[in-house]
Amino acid sequence: MPALIFDCDGVLADTERNGHLPAFNRTFAEFGVPVQWSDDDYREKVLIGGGKERMASILTPEFVAANGLPADADGQRELLAEWHKRKTAIYTELVASGALPPRPGIARIAQEAADADWTLAVASTSAEPSVRAVLEHAVGQELAARFAVFAGDIVPHKKPAPDIYLLALDRLGIGPDDGVVVEDSGNGVRAAVGAGLRTIVTVSAYTADEDFDGASLVVTSLGDPGEPAEVLAAPAGVEPGALVELRDIGAVMHRPRP
Repeated sequence: MPALIFDCDGVLADTERNGHLPAFNRTFAEFGVPVQWSDDDYREKVLIGGGKERMASILTPEFVAANGLPADADGQRELLAEWHKRKTAIYTELVASGALPPRPGIARIAQEAADADWTLAVASTSAEPSVRAVLEHAVGQELAARFAVFAGDIVPHKKPAPDIYLLALDRLGIGPDDGVVVEDSGNGVRAAVGAGLRTIVTVSAYTADEDFDGASLVVTSLGDPGEPAEVLAAPAGVEPGALVELRDIGAVMHRPRP
């Protein structure tokens, strides 16, 4: 049975600018941390896989000393866990409020895949509660229940390492020739390609200028009626029309890897 595996952030919804960034900044403010990331700041932070890892990037020796934060590894680990727990709660509230609309084509293609008995999954470095909240908002609770979710700290190394996709292949019981990944970032492409998977990219707010080397197809989105997709690159020779259809994804799966 073929599998369609989605990344979460930037793929199911354009979550970074309207969800994760304000959630990080609200968390810093609540904990009295003198950091507020701008849009340009966060454009750099999204290159770091994982929310706790992004937060950890502010913990330079100088910043820690100036703000009376724990300097030892255990203390910082506990602090980051506390910050990230609160950040996840804020982010989940934003998702529930409807502040993060699904990206074009997600609900459509997920339903088409489900109707064709494809296996559906999400593989993400984000916290599992965040991923499940976005997934349910994007495709609805009933269809979301059809998805396997692989998320958070369940693998040793986050993207661009292939660990999360290797885990997904193992748990789904499929080989890399039996699945297609939908990603939005260069790190995500490297992770999926590193696991041997063919990859479709739907570029998002922070990723349009990234390197998608190894992807089979790069589009602006999967497309919906009134919101057409545009093909940006088609290294595997598959060029959808205004909508990326399940047959296009199946064609990508059966073409040689770029």
